[in-house]
Amino acid sequence: MKYKKLWLGFIAVIVGSFAVLGYYGSEIYRKAPPIPEKVVTASGKVLFTAQDIKDGQNVWQSTGGQELGSIWGHGAYVAPDWSADWLHKEAMFHLDSWAQQEKGKTYEDLDEETQAMLRARLQKQIRANTYDPETGELKISDLRAEAIANVGKHYTGLFMDDPSLAKHRDAYAMKENTVSDPERMRKLNAFFFWTSWACVTERPGQKITYTNNWPAEKLVANEPSSDLIIWTGFSVIILIAGVGLLAYYYASNREEEIDTSKLPKQDPLLGLQATPSMKATLKYFWIVTALILVQVTFGVVTAHYGVEGQALYGFPLADYLPYSISRTWHVQLAIFWIATSWLATGLYIAPAVSGHEPKFQRLGVNFLFICLLIIVAGSLAGQWYGVMQKLGYGENFWFGHQGYEYVDLGRFWQIFLLVGLVLWLTLMVRAIVPAFKNDAEGRHLLGMFLISSAAIAIFYASGLMWGQHTNLAIAEYWRWWVVHLWVEGFFEVFATVVIAFLFVRMGLLDTKMATGTVLFSTIIFLFGGIIGTFHHLYFSGTPTSVMALGATFSALEVVPLVLIGFEAYHNLEISRATLWLKAYKWPIYSFIAVAFWNLVGAGVFGFVINPPIALYYMQGLNTTPVHGHTALFGVYGMLGIGLMLFVLKGLSARRRWKDGVISFAFWSINIGLMLMVLISVLPIGLLQTWASVEYGLWYARSMEFMQTDTMEVLRWLRVIGDTIFAGGVLALGWFVIGLKTGWSLEEDEDLSFEDYPSAQRSKTAAGK
Repeated sequence: MKYKKLWLGFIAVIVGSFAVLGYYGSEIYRKAPPIPEKVVTASGKVLFTAQDIKDGQNVWQSTGGQELGSIWGHGAYVAPDWSADWLHKEAMFHLDSWAQQEKGKTYEDLDEETQAMLRARLQKQIRANTYDPETGELKISDLRAEAIANVGKHYTGLFMDDPSLAKHRDAYAMKENTVSDPERMRKLNAFFFWTSWACVTERPGQKITYTNNWPAEKLVANEPSSDLIIWTGFSVIILIAGVGLLAYYYASNREEEIDTSKLPKQDPLLGLQATPSMKATLKYFWIVTALILVQVTFGVVTAHYGVEGQALYGFPLADYLPYSISRTWHVQLAIFWIATSWLATGLYIAPAVSGHEPKFQRLGVNFLFICLLIIVAGSLAGQWYGVMQKLGYGENFWFGHQGYEYVDLGRFWQIFLLVGLVLWLTLMVRAIVPAFKNDAEGRHLLGMFLISSAAIAIFYASGLMWGQHTNLAIAEYWRWWVVHLWVEGFFEVFATVVIAFLFVRMGLLDTKMATGTVLFSTIIFLFGGIIGTFHHLYFSGTPTSVMALGATFSALEVVPLVLIGFEAYHNLEISRATLWLKAYKWPIYSFIAVAFWNLVGAGVFGFVINPPIALYYMQGLNTTPVHGHTALFGVYGMLGIGLMLFVLKGLSARRRWKDGVISFAFWSINIGLMLMVLISVLPIGLLQTWASVEYGLWYARSMEFMQTDTMEVLRWLRVIGDTIFAGGVLALGWFVIGLKTGWSLEEDEDLSFEDYPSAQRSKTAAGK
């Protein structure tokens, strides 16, 4: 393949995709649901102001935001989706009020014909857009004001300490006085009303709401639009066409079987002398191991809250560690340890590739490590203080809990982390640049390595693009730049390049082949992946064009994953190619697991919820964490573990690893993850999907449905997978510690080391 053509293709994809993302991002700014200056009743009473709604958004963020229930389908899954729940309760208040006035009965007791008449009246009134852009006023009927007061009273009791709603708080894993100040609660209700108003109010001149008729709610005629159905069909066609074209490419460019006679006879890395900065990365992996253990612990606590909402086997844990905090820390720590493993691997590889140790490189690596510890500890502490309602609006935004899933940390900690990433990029560039002079053949691969490293550092800055009072639709747009483009996009590119580097360095891949493969894979992945960001934004207050683009390009994201079995098979062949490769069995097996979970977690479970019609009914249900767990931990987590094991092999003594504990850890983690999903989370999600289609999202997330005996049993069944998974993680931690203490090492040396030239072997042993 021609490098020039591949580079031109890469540049075209980047420029073209971000042009589209930017243009339609400006459309989201322009067409976001407006925040009215005043919400005024027909009799002239002012219910809320714009500042009330904005402050209410800050109150919502301080409670944990998307870590306690969800808004517009984004967030946690134990408590209700507040926008859908408010909408249903408000609709029922209208219907019951009219039924009592006209028939002296509740709405449920009326005959079908009368019910249909009242629904038609409700739909005509509640879907009408009465917002005046000239004055900024939103006028509502006096009856709707009564409905708002009624729902607000229920929410006030729920979020505060009404004894009659204690059962609800337990079902929703909410602590007493989640919001302790009545004025803050009043503003929170204003925000909840606005999010619900956007769900049911039609855009000017259109027959769809600001959220594209989401959530499903038959009472107010929220049903799938024609655009949604059309673009679902188109996305399936695109998927089939893309798979066909890529299959043709693979068939016409099939690689020959690995020729073991051309592979190195000894491990090329045995002669590698670790530099001071490379050795300094070891402490990063101790922290990675510790964070994995802590993260999984909080995962166990978070899952248990689903069955015992305010306690842990009778202990009132929610008083000290509410669900929204345990879930926040569970998610945040996953990002921290995965990113730490990847970044530390980069710091290890850069001097190894160039053979150059820049001045003060070790100092930089150690300083970055200290910054990492401060960011982790400081951000987690700030989130606790925010959720415990100990911070004001501004303090919470800067140092507490921002309420946005995956980017929960306060703005100060975001900036601190960005500075740390820029420092990491500087250390990477200093170490890798000399390799451009020494390795003419590998310059293209080195260039891709630097580009992916720069993207990791720079694209995290998109998390700074929203402010304390930014419209939720706009904040969601930028949040997905971080979650999708940064985590799922450029980390994926970085991972592809790093694995290629490792295999080239080990003599298992030709530099030309590795370079061409990396460039081609990156083009294919980013072609669908960048614009595919929009599939997260179908129902987040965005125009229909976002749905069209998201449906089309998110289908293309799945295309390269369909054939990823080739990668898994190739890695398996490599692991069996020569005797000395047995020393790298578990890092390579981890890479094979990455390929498997890419296919299953990102591919199959991802596409299950990606088409618009599927996501319309599934958004905000347990089908999403099926994809989240198998893609985030299965793909990125297993890659982080694989990279850690690879570096630890390079840094440890040349003694053979004991297979028992690490084998148990590998298989337990992967089997436990699969069981967790298949026997618990997925069945719950599918049952919720049925409830969402049949009755609406509000019911699929309600206490009445989620607390049935069937759902209770399914939640408890998760213990099986979770226990096996946790056992694997504990074994991994034990194994990593044993590399230092010696209990994970055999007495004899690697077979590959025995075959290493005696002179070099003596030199290496002396260096150790």
